[in-house]
Amino acid sequence: MDDDSKKFEEFARPHAQAALRLARTLVRNEADAQDVVQDSFLRAFRHFRGFSGESPRAWLLAIVRNVSFTLWRRRETDEPAELEQRLEAEADPLPSPEARLLEACDATMVRDALDRLPRLHREVLVLREMEDCNYREIASILGVPIGTVMSRLSRARAQLVRELVGDPRSRN
Repeated sequence: MDDDSKKFEEFARPHAQAALRLARTLVRNEADAQDVVQDSFLRAFRHFRGFSGESPRAWLLAIVRNVSFTLWRRRETDEPAELEQRLEAEADPLPSPEARLLEACDATMVRDALDRLPRLHREVLVLREMEDCNYREIASILGVPIGTVMSRLSRARAQLVRELVGDPRSRN
């Protein structure tokens, strides 16, 4: 193993599980998530020498996010109906991190509620609550200002609560 490979492995290895969890959340398919992570790490390795940011984790997760969306857009234009059927039919073969953390309550209900959230809300919740990214890291990953992260997170949390307990405004 050459020096660049060793340095990159030390740089990236601590973030591999976070990358896989994010990919699983975004593409909702284990095989595709593995492909996304592999492609992301190859891209990161190619550009590793040029990295000069503060957070390797945020940089790597941003690459995972971009590769996931590229895969999603490609599939959406190639086979939108088939992809949607496959996503609905496939169950995640591994318990997600949120399911393990929430075993005491109804993890299936939480996962279903999370899946019903719009992609922007789901990804910001995953990055903050499951990947423990700070606002600055999330802003870097998503390519948006910190204020946007805070407002998306606030709306995402409120919507998740409404999904879990219903909308109290509809009760009399």
